[in-house]
Amino acid sequence: MLTVFDGHNDTLTRDDADDFVTGREGGHIDLRRAREGGLGGGIFAAFTATPGHDGDSGEPAAPIGQDLAAALVSRTLGRLLRLEREGHVRLARRPGDLDAARADGTLAAVAHIEGAEAVDPELLALDALHAAGLRSLGPVWSRPNAFAYGVPFAFPSSPDIGPGLTPAGTRLVRRCAELGIAVDLSHLNEAGFWDVARLDLAPLIASHSGAHALCASSRNLTDAQLDAIGASGGLVGVVFAVGFVRPDGKEDADTPLEAIAAHVRHVADRIGVDHVALGSDFDGAEIPRALGDVAGLPRLLDAIRAEGFSEDEMERIAWGNWRRVLEAAWSG
Repeated sequence: MLTVFDGHNDTLTRDDADDFVTGREGGHIDLRRAREGGLGGGIFAAFTATPGHDGDSGEPAAPIGQDLAAALVSRTLGRLLRLEREGHVRLARRPGDLDAARADGTLAAVAHIEGAEAVDPELLALDALHAAGLRSLGPVWSRPNAFAYGVPFAFPSSPDIGPGLTPAGTRLVRRCAELGIAVDLSHLNEAGFWDVARLDLAPLIASHSGAHALCASSRNLTDAQLDAIGASGGLVGVVFAVGFVRPDGKEDADTPLEAIAAHVRHVADRIGVDHVALGSDFDGAEIPRALGDVAGLPRLLDAIRAEGFSEDEMERIAWGNWRRVLEAAWSG
């Protein structure tokens, strides 16, 4: 069975996150099911929801305050550090941690912030978060903040909605490159995407997105954006969220796994198999019923394999591409 590195989950922000080790009644990931599905590592997000926002309006969510976000981020990073201290995960701070976790069968966890509201515009908190283990950051979720403009959930829609990086956003991306924190462009609008691309500081990463050519969601990447990601040596983690992979954009759990596989095929054909991987959005989105949860990963890999990928290519899609790109981003 292939070992999988998954580019995005919201597992540790759920109300039942403290049951991650002992097992959860619902949701998509816990330690037992991760082992059953071959999940060897993943990017664990600290995500702060906008109070009262349901995501269905097509409008950006309202901004949130730093105090609210900082409290959530602190708790989530604390959970990861406790899981590491108790021996359940290995917090990946450098590429060798990914290799060691895979070798000894410990789940590798990369700490990520989805939306940088917990970081002050002067970036003082960023250094502290890096010292605590933060190695991936998305400047925005789907709302504006001090750094950039998050694209709202809209279908059909272009991702070209709203302005680009603010001056503070440019400083944030530059400081992340200096510290060796991967910058995640999922949820960033198109203007912000091109602002980051022009800085040319690190491989471009979209951890949990799809191809706009197959599903015209504002959250997906145009072919021009895919081309830029490939040219930078970057990566797209193809999302499992049904509303971002179905051609009709519907939130329908009866979506076949082939819909996800088609996005993997499109990205690979467009920019090369070295630039596509997996980015589930487990515990943060509606996923196909045929997948179920993380234990269903082998079924998804079979669907991707059926698109004509070799076993060497499957290994890169499942693990190797994320390993390569994170090493490049963390080099600082």
